[in-house]
Parts: sequence; structure tokens; C-alpha cells
Amino acid sequence: MSERFVVTGGGRLEGEVVVGGAKNSVLKLMAAALLAEGTTTLTNCPDILDVPLMGDVLTGLGCEVERDGSTVRITTPAQLKYHADFPAVRQFRASVCVLGPLVARCHKAIVALPGGDAIGSRPLDMHQAGLRLLGATSTIEHGCVVAEATELHGADIRLAFPSVGATENILMAAVLSKGRTILDNAAREPEIVDLCIMLSRMGARIEGAGSSTLTVTGVDSLKPVDHRVIGDRIVAATWGVAAAMTRGDVTVKGINPAHLQLVLDKLREAGGEVTHGKDWFRVVQRERPKAVNFATLPYPGFPTDLQPMAIGLAAVADGTSMITENVFEARFRFVEEMVRLGADAKTDGHHAVIRGVEQLSSAPVWSSDIRAGAGLVLAGLVADGKTEVFDIYHIDRGYPSFIEDIQGLGGDVQRVDD
Repeated sequence: MSERFVVTGGGRLEGEVVVGGAKNSVLKLMAAALLAEGTTTLTNCPDILDVPLMGDVLTGLGCEVERDGSTVRITTPAQLKYHADFPAVRQFRASVCVLGPLVARCHKAIVALPGGDAIGSRPLDMHQAGLRLLGATSTIEHGCVVAEATELHGADIRLAFPSVGATENILMAAVLSKGRTILDNAAREPEIVDLCIMLSRMGARIEGAGSSTLTVTGVDSLKPVDHRVIGDRIVAATWGVAAAMTRGDVTVKGINPAHLQLVLDKLREAGGEVTHGKDWFRVVQRERPKAVNFATLPYPGFPTDLQPMAIGLAAVADGTSMITENVFEARFRFVEEMVRLGADAKTDGHHAVIRGVEQLSSAPVWSSDIRAGAGLVLAGLVADGKTEVFDIYHIDRGYPSFIEDIQGLGGDVQRVDD
């Protein structure tokens, strides 16, 4: 907790960086391993803090979890524990994704309400409502979600908002339910598609992956499989924005650029030269970026996880940008730290107006979540002098080899332990 990053500004990022597996996919795939007795093997797993944390969650439920580099093996027993109320569960938000698999396998789940990033409320109302429609009871008791069902059955479910977490939990409960479930207004993120692909290979019957309507025909049991995690589009886009902010030239490998179509279009609009192939893209920014407006929306809209990077880009752009946050109401806390760095920014409700300046000024700043922390480091790269970024444990939860990757691109960032 006492560690900080010291970022020296003025450098231009240039070179190649390889992206590992997606944080927002691997944790849900690990939870999906609960659905099948036997050993599930996941490859291309990122080296981030949340992976061993999820391993601790699964171990607490009776699984054996082995990590070997980027490979994670999860051996799930015939009889799982259903009570997930221990410190690892409360430390990060993704732990709630064990709720659906536990209800499906054990017909009962007690899962501690999770912690995680300080980006606003993320209630579990839709998770609970979906489970109730599948035949479960669900309440909040003593700081835990308690769900129970004698038998799950198919249902027609429409989400009020295309919540990623609710889609995942309902999907993983529905695959072992009796009959057919139609989930409308489902999340469409590539990580959802990755989960659907793995579940289908396990024996689940799912139609409509990647669309807003998922049709699930329940099966009696699933089998463990080997599965490769998709590349992390948020990490990949972070490096694309970093290239634009530092007027650099960065090639990002290990990612499907189709997952970032709108983001890459925005970088082109900002004046970047963007090219791409099957599993890579390149951003070259030769002059000061132009001001661009951003509005965060569920996929395929602009990701809310990239809002701090959008604000960082706008802060040094030529002109005035408006950033609209439509997903998490507290994510604009990041703007306060950008103002410390000399950004000309004002917020009003869901909107932030940023007038770009030629250069930011160094200052001590604090991370409030994973993406805000990464955004502050990028801002430090285009500030004068040395910027200190505190509470960097957030960044370690989402970005493997973050400092090493920046240093490999020519950036000057050091990890300092007080």
C-alpha cells in the first residue's frame, strides 16, 4: 500500500507491446469452472492480482487451483461448498460472479457483497431478479446475497439495462436449468461472447452470443474444457490512447481490433494514423491530438473503463471536448486528480467539459480505481517534471507488467517503495 509510481514526463512512447488475457473475461471463466466436475484449464491468463484472488475464492468453495505462468487449472469437486463469505470475496467486485454457478450446481448460494473500485454503485438488483425468475429465492442478509432453489427452470427475462454482471450470472444459472431461457437486452461485450464460447464447449446450448438476445436451453450437466482467454481490449486501448497523448508510435499485439472499432475511430478523429491486422493495431500520432467528444455506453459503445483515458487525451488536445458518462456515476472522481495536474476541466452531473492545454504540470495524485490509476500515469507522461501516483495497488489489479510495458516503450516510470 505504501508503493507509488514516479512518472517523468516529456517522453514519446514508441515500439511494440503485447497484451495478455482480458481481466474482465478470465475471472468469469474461472467462476464458470464451478459448473463442471473435473479439471478446467485456462490459458493466456493475465498476471494480475485479481486472478489469485479469484483462485482464493474458488479454493474456499472446495476447488483446487494451480497457477503455472499464464495457465490456470481449476479442479472442481463433485460436492461444492456454497458459502462464499470470506475476505477474498469481499475484496473485488468480480467475486459476485460465483453466485449463478453456485445456485446452478448447489441450488443454494451465500455470497458476501463484494468490494472493488470506487466508481459508483453497482447494485445486484438485476442479478437477484433474474435468479428469482429462474425459480430461486434471493435476499440480502447480514451483508451477503442469499439465493436458494429446489429446482431452476427456464424463463423469459428482460434486463432493464444490459448489465455485464447480471448477464453473466443469469447465463451461468440458466445453462443447468430445466427448459428454455430467453435473456433479452443482454450485454454484448466480447467478454460475454468469450464466456458463451467456453460454456458451449462445456456442453451448454446457447444461441445469440454477441447479440442482445441470448437463448439458453438447459442441460443436465457440463464437462470441463481447455480454453484460451481473449486479449484484453481495455489494456490494448490504454496503449493506443497513450500513443496519441504522447505523440508516439505504438503497435499493440494480442488483441482483436474488431473489439475496439469505436475506440480506434475516435483515435483517428483525434488525428492519429491507425492501421490494424487480424490480431494487432498501430497508432501513430505525429502532431498534437485534436479535441474529440466521448460518451460512454454499453458495448459496442465507448467503454466506461476507458473514460479516464479519454479525459487524459482531452486534457492535452487542441480544442474543447465533452465527456459524457452514462454507466457509473462516480467515475468523474478522476477529474479532481486531473485538475491537480493542471487540466482545465469542469464537471456537471454526467458531463465533463475539458479545454485542452499544451502541457500538464506534475503533482502528487491518487488512484481511486484501476483505470483512473492508469489514466493518471498516462497524464504524468505528458506533464512537466515528476508526477507521483499513489494507491497504485489498484493498477496492479488490472494491468500486468504495467511499468515494464511503459519502460519498454520508452516511458520513464519507476515503482518506489516508501
